[in-house]
Amino acid sequence: MQFNQRYSPHEIEEKWQKTWAREAAFATGGAGGPEYYVLEMFPYPSGKLHMGHVRNYSIGDVIARFKKMNGFSVLHPMGWDAFGMPAENAAIANNIPPARWTYSNIENMRSLQKQLGFSYDWEREVITCNEDYYRWTQWLFLLFYERGLAYKKKAVVNWCGHCNTVLANEQVIDGKCWRCDCAVSRKSLEQWFLRITDYADRLLADIEKLKGWPERVKVMQENWIGRSEGMEFSFAVPSIEAKIPVYTTRQDTIFGVTYMVLAPEHPLLAELVAGCAEADDVLAFSERVRAQSEMQRTSAEFEKEGIFTGAYAVNPLTGGEIPIWIANYVLYEYGTGAVMGVPAHDERDWQFADKYGLPKIIVIQPEDGTLEIDRMDGAYEGPGVMVNSGEFDGLGNEEGKKAVADYMAARSIGMRRVNYRLRDWLISRQRYWGAPIPIIYCGNCGAVPVPKEDLPVKLPQEVDFSNFKKSPLETAPAFVTCVCPRCGAKARRETDTMDTFICSSWYYLRYTDPRNSDAPFAADKANYWMPVDLYIGGIEHAILHLLYSRFFTKVLRDAGMTEADEPFQNLLTQGMVIKDGAKMSKSKGNTVSPEEIIAKYGADTARLFILFAAPPERDLDWSDQGVEGAFRFLGRLWRIVRQLAPLAAGGGYAADGLSKDEKEMRRLLNITIKRVTDDITQRFNFNTAISAVMELVNALYIYKEKTEKPHAALTGEIINVLLRLLAPFVPHITEELWELSGCTGSVHTQQWPGYDLAATKAERVEIVIQLNGKIRDKMTAPAGLPAQETERLALSLPKIKDLLGGARVAKVVCVPDKLVNIVVK
Repeated sequence: MQFNQRYSPHEIEEKWQKTWAREAAFATGGAGGPEYYVLEMFPYPSGKLHMGHVRNYSIGDVIARFKKMNGFSVLHPMGWDAFGMPAENAAIANNIPPARWTYSNIENMRSLQKQLGFSYDWEREVITCNEDYYRWTQWLFLLFYERGLAYKKKAVVNWCGHCNTVLANEQVIDGKCWRCDCAVSRKSLEQWFLRITDYADRLLADIEKLKGWPERVKVMQENWIGRSEGMEFSFAVPSIEAKIPVYTTRQDTIFGVTYMVLAPEHPLLAELVAGCAEADDVLAFSERVRAQSEMQRTSAEFEKEGIFTGAYAVNPLTGGEIPIWIANYVLYEYGTGAVMGVPAHDERDWQFADKYGLPKIIVIQPEDGTLEIDRMDGAYEGPGVMVNSGEFDGLGNEEGKKAVADYMAARSIGMRRVNYRLRDWLISRQRYWGAPIPIIYCGNCGAVPVPKEDLPVKLPQEVDFSNFKKSPLETAPAFVTCVCPRCGAKARRETDTMDTFICSSWYYLRYTDPRNSDAPFAADKANYWMPVDLYIGGIEHAILHLLYSRFFTKVLRDAGMTEADEPFQNLLTQGMVIKDGAKMSKSKGNTVSPEEIIAKYGADTARLFILFAAPPERDLDWSDQGVEGAFRFLGRLWRIVRQLAPLAAGGGYAADGLSKDEKEMRRLLNITIKRVTDDITQRFNFNTAISAVMELVNALYIYKEKTEKPHAALTGEIINVLLRLLAPFVPHITEELWELSGCTGSVHTQQWPGYDLAATKAERVEIVIQLNGKIRDKMTAPAGLPAQETERLALSLPKIKDLLGGARVAKVVCVPDKLVNIVVK
């Protein structure tokens, strides 16, 4: 075959993409070898891939190709998280069906992924908005329902009265609806939930099993679950003959409570202020705060504000009265909807008390000092000794927590309780483009699950997106009106759809058996592949998606559908792509499209730069010069293989018969194989792996210039290994050079090269000589020379003898093959 003089990426890449497609080169290997399941988080089909996607997918592709070359049966699929609001918004804006917009975008993005040469098994593609996928999403909802894990209850939501719909927190902008700019209120609505809190303890305890996850992700999940041990007890409110419960982990500070705060949504509020002079102001404040989003109210930057209700509660330990306030930072859905205020020992409470002139009482003194309120400029939240706490004075606060808990429990004042920050998962969405919740409401039978044989409950095609007063599904009478499957009476369908996180909480299991029409997946196939060996995605998914997927896996294990207890054995969270000091985004005008790079340089250059510029877990600074450099390297690779391939030969050779330069090339070859192998398997440091190969290419150029007639067999070995080492990173050019060099088969089906550890050792090494830690000379010596002999040679060097003069050598420190440090008095 003839080599082109110049590297022509577009011609090469188009040729091999067609070949791979024709030969089904990326089909999943069958059982028989060790399995390896590598998965990148599937994208939302917005229509465009960005460089963050390219980085994510390139990382996964290197691992998939590397594992295949190491004899693994690899599952490397791709799909589309296709339901969601952007498609519905596009339908409203452009008057087109969401499905048309979604499938068009999928086509564009799939085409670009193929252009980039990613080794996906497209026969396993899943699209979550396809009926053959969301049928099983609905089936799984019914499984949760049957196991008591799906239920409906009233929940406080963001409500736009003008649009007559629930809004996500992200859709509330400055207290107004993103769509109509009208004021948003908070109201209670019947909503569907999944009982994730039933699994809180297991989700927390099993974080210990996630040995291959980044520590910060595990900490984020642990904090999100938020397990705490404390006390629940009540403050009596004599004016209304009621009790208001609170939960605290700091029962050692109850003697320091100077006020309590209720959520503006608290059901006792109206009764509490009835007849009080402050009633109108309090209720007006409550209404205003309830219009604020949960995100605003819980933000650390959002101003904390409150109002006194005019009512008082009684501290159960002191018998003293404390004022009852309402404030925007307390949410009724969290805890009991009421909190106690201990300003001397909680910074938020201190700031609130400062703002409104509320008293502060010190009840914990540090062991090494004495606090005085007038000299404090903030709360003391550290450990210490209890004071001003009655019979508990003098106890260390940790001991005091137990003593107070025992005291309260013995007198039925309170009870020990484990609490969680985690709340049940609200999955109801009042929108069209999602999986319909498979429930029917019958006047006789109540809520009735759709029979599984009747799934999927299909999305209707004829809906009205212009009527903001209703959910689009409510505008389709043929969808809403149905017959009760139990009694045959006229009934109506649920018109809420499911949160799209439901779809992405089990898709990794569907990939193991994507064409199964009898079940979401077969247990034997899931058990063969699961758990996912390596899952790759952004840190922004550390909590919700990853936690929901862990929850789903545990439920499905309990249901006997899979043996896996955790979905993802190893997790790699890649960093962002940064340009001009900020994350790439359209709003900042600093994006670079993959299409631009492919059009100018080719896909292999895009892949090489994105993998070489930074370690995967670090943010990557975009550099146009770096892209140019990657392209130039591929040109150098092309030229050196073109020049040396005709001179190369196959077969073995005797290492002892090599010249000095040839031995050094062989040593460098084995060092490179070891470095690349270690960098991929141990650290995912693709940048240093690529750097090692670049050094080998540079050395090959030097060897060629120095050698009149390159060693044919050694040169053939170097070219062969070089292409195999680079194949996972730049699959097109290596495939082309493999063929042009006369090698048989595909480079991607070859065995990964091994190395001779003995061959990595140099015959002679350079040793640095120091005097009192400062470099003074260097020498070469046989590798492996004993320390005593190395010291003798160093001390005999003429320059060292002159520098020492008559000085006394106190000691000599020798690091064999590297360094000798002579310590002189």
